[in-house]
Amino acid sequence: MTYAPRSRRRTLNVPAGIGGWVWLVIVILPIYYVVITSFKDQQSYFTVNPLLPSTTPTLSNFQLVLENDFVRYFTNSVIVTAGAVLPAVLVSFMAAYGLVRGASRYLTGVSRVFLLGLSIPLQATIIPIYWAITQVYLYDTLLALILPSIAFAIPISVLVLSNFLRDIPKELFESMRLDGCSDWSMMWRLAFPLMRPAIATVAVYNALTVWNSFLFPLILTQSSESRTLPLSLWTFQGEFSVNTPAILAAVVLSALPLVVVYVVARRQLVAGLTAGFSK
Repeated sequence: MTYAPRSRRRTLNVPAGIGGWVWLVIVILPIYYVVITSFKDQQSYFTVNPLLPSTTPTLSNFQLVLENDFVRYFTNSVIVTAGAVLPAVLVSFMAAYGLVRGASRYLTGVSRVFLLGLSIPLQATIIPIYWAITQVYLYDTLLALILPSIAFAIPISVLVLSNFLRDIPKELFESMRLDGCSDWSMMWRLAFPLMRPAIATVAVYNALTVWNSFLFPLILTQSSESRTLPLSLWTFQGEFSVNTPAILAAVVLSALPLVVVYVVARRQLVAGLTAGFSK
């Protein structure tokens, strides 16, 4: 005698639904405000309702931003971000593999050093970093922004990649070991393909941090040739007024590369963020 399975009734979680919509409005409202304000002129910004789009949208703000060396600042930000993220992710991946798959008794102490790097705030190291950069004559160069960014990106990257690497079954490494593969081959032929979601997550996170960095460019650079996008927003601040629509137009243009990066790597990013939740 067989019994038909009972149909499960789905109960609506009304408080969670309301909370989700409220949070969505909180997140979307600032983005909406930035976008519509970037299409307003200086006069309509003070006369029109801030939450209503302008009846006469204009692209003059974007033209003003592009005419004020935006391409140079954008190029500097791309160079600093790529120059910091790529070496940091590469070094972190190899370090994570060595910590997880290594057999040395000193690896525990090395992992604690990486954890110690997470407890040091960036603001507490700005004076030693400034002194070191000036001593090696790198002040006011893009390399002065790249090197500290790599150092601060490695600890969190090693921690994330190490935890992800521990979830890979050891039997896979043992079977490749029996086939005669070395650790170098296993790292690139086995660990790297399986860790692509985690690597993409770490790369996007570090790219966001470096791209939006303001303190390092403020302290370690001086001339406009080495200025990055976050610091270039000062260009639109006058002595007695601030061109808010132009600043928000610059914010929109500077955020577009991050949106493109997310669209390209969204599958790997979501897989890396949700790894382990089904266990």
